[in-house]
Amino acid sequence: MIKVSVLYPNTDDLVFDKEYYINKHVALVSERLGDALKNAQVDFGIAGGTPDSKAAFVVMTHMTFDSLESFQESFGPHSDEILSDIANFTNCQPQLQISEIKI
Repeated sequence: MIKVSVLYPNTDDLVFDKEYYINKHVALVSERLGDALKNAQVDFGIAGGTPDSKAAFVVMTHMTFDSLESFQESFGPHSDEILSDIANFTNCQPQLQISEIKI
Protein backbone atom coordinates (compact mmCIF):
# COMPACT_ATOMS: atom_id res chain seq x y z
CA MET A 1 0.00 0.00 0.00
CA ILE A 2 1.09 3.54 -0.63
CA LYS A 3 -0.06 6.87 0.74
CA VAL A 4 -0.18 10.02 -1.37
CA SER A 5 -0.11 13.11 0.85
CA VAL A 6 -1.05 16.50 -0.56
CA LEU A 7 0.19 19.25 1.76
CA TYR A 8 -0.90 22.89 1.56
CA PRO A 9 1.64 25.16 3.35
CA ASN A 10 0.24 27.67 5.83
CA THR A 11 1.72 30.97 4.66
CA ASP A 12 0.98 34.56 5.73
CA ASP A 13 -0.74 35.44 2.44
CA LEU A 14 -2.66 32.16 2.17
CA VAL A 15 -6.16 32.08 0.74
CA PHE A 16 -7.93 28.74 1.16
CA ASP A 17 -11.65 28.03 0.70
CA LYS A 18 -12.21 24.98 2.92
CA GLU A 19 -15.88 24.62 1.93
CA TYR A 20 -15.02 24.45 -1.78
CA TYR A 21 -12.18 22.05 -1.06
CA ILE A 22 -14.35 19.61 0.89
CA ASN A 23 -17.55 19.91 -1.13
CA LYS A 24 -16.17 20.20 -4.66
CA HIS A 25 -12.46 19.41 -5.04
CA VAL A 26 -12.31 16.31 -2.84
CA ALA A 27 -15.47 15.02 -4.53
CA LEU A 28 -13.93 15.66 -7.97
CA VAL A 29 -10.71 13.83 -7.05
CA SER A 30 -12.59 10.90 -5.50
CA GLU A 31 -14.81 10.53 -8.54
CA ARG A 32 -11.94 10.69 -11.03
CA LEU A 33 -9.68 8.26 -9.14
CA GLY A 34 -12.52 5.78 -8.74
CA ASP A 35 -11.92 2.36 -7.22
CA ALA A 36 -8.13 2.86 -7.24
CA LEU A 37 -8.60 5.21 -4.27
CA LYS A 38 -8.91 2.98 -1.21
CA ASN A 39 -9.21 5.65 1.48
CA ALA A 40 -8.96 9.42 1.86
CA GLN A 41 -8.53 11.61 4.92
CA VAL A 42 -8.53 15.40 5.07
CA ASP A 43 -6.91 17.14 8.06
CA PHE A 44 -7.20 20.88 8.74
CA GLY A 45 -4.18 22.20 10.67
CA ILE A 46 -5.09 24.07 13.84
CA ALA A 47 -1.78 24.61 15.65
CA GLY A 48 1.95 23.98 15.59
CA GLY A 49 4.01 22.06 18.11
CA THR A 50 4.67 24.98 20.44
CA PRO A 51 2.17 27.25 22.20
CA ASP A 52 0.69 29.96 19.98
CA SER A 53 2.43 28.68 16.83
CA LYS A 54 0.51 28.17 13.62
CA ALA A 55 0.21 24.81 11.91
CA ALA A 56 2.84 24.22 9.22
CA PHE A 57 0.11 23.11 6.80
CA VAL A 58 -3.41 24.49 6.55
CA VAL A 59 -4.65 21.26 4.96
CA MET A 60 -3.18 17.79 4.59
CA THR A 61 -4.97 15.23 2.48
CA HIS A 62 -3.87 11.61 2.63
CA MET A 63 -5.04 9.06 0.06
CA THR A 64 -4.20 5.36 0.02
CA PHE A 65 -3.77 3.14 -3.04
CA ASP A 66 -2.75 -0.48 -3.53
CA SER A 67 0.37 0.55 -5.43
CA LEU A 68 2.21 3.46 -7.02
CA GLU A 69 1.09 2.15 -10.40
CA SER A 70 -2.60 2.20 -9.41
CA PHE A 71 -2.23 5.83 -8.30
CA GLN A 72 -0.44 6.84 -11.48
CA GLU A 73 -2.91 5.02 -13.74
CA SER A 74 -5.94 6.59 -12.03
CA PHE A 75 -4.50 10.10 -11.65
CA GLY A 76 -2.72 10.48 -14.99
CA PRO A 77 -5.73 10.71 -17.31
CA HIS A 78 -7.38 13.32 -15.02
CA SER A 79 -4.32 15.27 -13.86
CA ASP A 80 -5.00 18.39 -15.94
CA GLU A 81 -8.57 18.67 -14.67
CA ILE A 82 -7.65 17.99 -11.04
CA LEU A 83 -4.64 20.33 -11.01
CA SER A 84 -6.45 23.17 -12.78
CA ASP A 85 -9.14 23.10 -10.07
CA ILE A 86 -6.61 24.13 -7.40
CA ALA A 87 -6.93 27.79 -8.43
CA ASN A 88 -10.62 27.64 -7.45
CA PHE A 89 -9.85 27.24 -3.73
CA THR A 90 -6.30 28.42 -2.96
CA ASN A 91 -3.44 30.65 -4.00
CA CYS A 92 -0.74 28.27 -2.76
CA GLN A 93 1.09 25.48 -4.52
CA PRO A 94 0.59 22.15 -2.74
CA GLN A 95 3.45 19.81 -1.95
CA LEU A 96 3.14 16.12 -2.77
CA GLN A 97 4.70 13.20 -0.95
CA ILE A 98 4.30 9.53 -1.83
CA SER A 99 5.07 7.09 0.97
CA GLU A 100 5.11 3.35 1.38
CA ILE A 101 2.90 2.21 4.24
CA LYS A 102 4.69 -0.31 6.45
CA ILE A 103 2.53 -0.51 9.58
